Parts: sequence; C-alpha cells; structure tokens
Amino acid sequence: MVGRAARLEGEASPHMITRRRRKLLGVLLHTLVGSITVISVMALVCIVVVMVTKGGAMLTWEFLSQPSRAFGAEGGIRSQIAGTLILAMGAGLLSLPIALGTALYQSEYLTPQLKSVAMRFVYALNGVPTILFGLFGYLVFGLYLGFGISWVSGALILAMMILPTLVVSIREAIDAIPHQYREAGLALGMSTAQLIRAVIVPQSVHGIITGLLLGLVRATGETAAIVFTATTFSGVDFPRSLDEPVTTLQTHILLLSQEAVHPSATDAVWGAALMLMILVLCFSMGALMVRSRFRVEV
Repeated sequence: MVGRAARLEGEASPHMITRRRRKLLGVLLHTLVGSITVISVMALVCIVVVMVTKGGAMLTWEFLSQPSRAFGAEGGIRSQIAGTLILAMGAGLLSLPIALGTALYQSEYLTPQLKSVAMRFVYALNGVPTILFGLFGYLVFGLYLGFGISWVSGALILAMMILPTLVVSIREAIDAIPHQYREAGLALGMSTAQLIRAVIVPQSVHGIITGLLLGLVRATGETAAIVFTATTFSGVDFPRSLDEPVTTLQTHILLLSQEAVHPSATDAVWGAALMLMILVLCFSMGALMVRSRFRVEV
C-alpha cells in the first residue's frame, strides 16, 4: 500500500507543477495587462488634465467667436474651428457613399476569395503615410484638376484617408447581420438589390454612423495632408468659393507652437489644442454611444 501511494504521489506531482505554472503565468499575464491598461488610462488622464489646466481659461465666448489677428497671436479661433469642421464634414460626406457602396459590393457580390483580396487593398490604403496622401492630393487635386490649395482639395484627400475606416466599420456591421434575415428576404422572392435596400442597409445603420464618426475623428486630427492641400496659416475667414483655402486648428497650433514666443500666443496654442481635443472626444464618444446602444438593443 505504501509503495502504491508513493507511485500515485509521483504521478500527480508533474500535474500539480504544471497547474501551478499555469496559475503563476495567469497571474503574471493579468498583472501585465492590468499595468498596461493603467498606464494607458493615466496617460490619457494626464493629457486631459494638462490641456484643461493650460487651455481652460482661454475657452471664453470671445476666444471661440472672434477671428484671429496678428498671425494668430491675438483674437480668437472662430475661423480655425470653422475650417476644421468644413474639412472633416466635407470628407465625411464625400467618403460615406463610396464606403457604403464598397462594403455592400464586397459583402453581397464578391466571392470569399475576392473579399479577402479587396480587404487587403483597404488595409493597405489605411497604412499609407499621411505625408504621401498630402503630396498626392497636391499633385492630383491641386495641380492636375486645378483646385489649387483649397478646402475642396483638402476634403477630397481626407475622404480618401478615412475611406478604410468607414469600409471596415460598415463591413463589420453587415457581417454581424444574422443569416436568417437574408434567408427570410430571399424566401420572399427579393432580389439582391431589394435585399440590400430593405434588410442590409437598415440593419447596418449603426455601423454606418459609427464608421462616419470614427472617420471624422481621424479627419479632425490630420495635419500633414491638409498642409499640402487645403490650409493657410492666417489671413482667411470663411471660404466663399470652391477654390479658397481655410485655416484649421491643426495648422494654427503647428504655426504658433513653432514660431510664437509671446505669452499670449502660447495661451492661444493651449486654447486651440483644448478645443481640438474636445472636438475629437465628442466624435469619439458619439461613436461609442452608437455602438453601445446597438449592443444593448441586441
């Protein structure tokens, strides 16, 4: 009996050691992931605190509603806010129908192999450096098509940049639609076009809105591409034609942070940076609210 017990103990020991190793590995992994999460959250909190501390006092009605003066060192940021929103909204309106059509065609008409190839091109477009987008936009939209340095050139190039974000978001929403919906539509004798109009698009509205808001987040934060195509640093207010440039919060911050040494200009930089962060957070929170509301309803 003693020998049998010893053999059983010897056989169990490796399993116990393996279990302990797995438990230790789980604890280490949990600690690592938790630490990374805490660091990420703290970094965001620090950025927000610094922005609010430095720029909070500048966000007055006068600062938000007046045009800038003295090359941005004085006055407000009315023109910069308007230019940023014009470019972002223009890019969203231009890219949305293209992204929706691309996602629907990939989902409903292409074979699985061609879907994979198409999505690789979408991801490749998303990985192109922004400086190359800016150079392409300047050469094609600005010079070849004759738009020059204008808000239209900027909106067109930003539409190209945010297109992958919209396509991926809409594709995810379409792929999440239960197959029973498609089967029910086909059982009723619907064609593919009728199925798209009556079932696919209504059921993927949340993905369309989420993708649009995430695209606006990226368009609002882009700088390199619009420096080449759309913006001037000062001297403009609202564009009155298609070939006029705009001034934006991004380029306003870039210019003043590099050139200005006067305290009032430094305060204007922090105020513009805080306003830009507020715009980005508003679009981001809107996307999260739309997605979370859909999940709750489902």
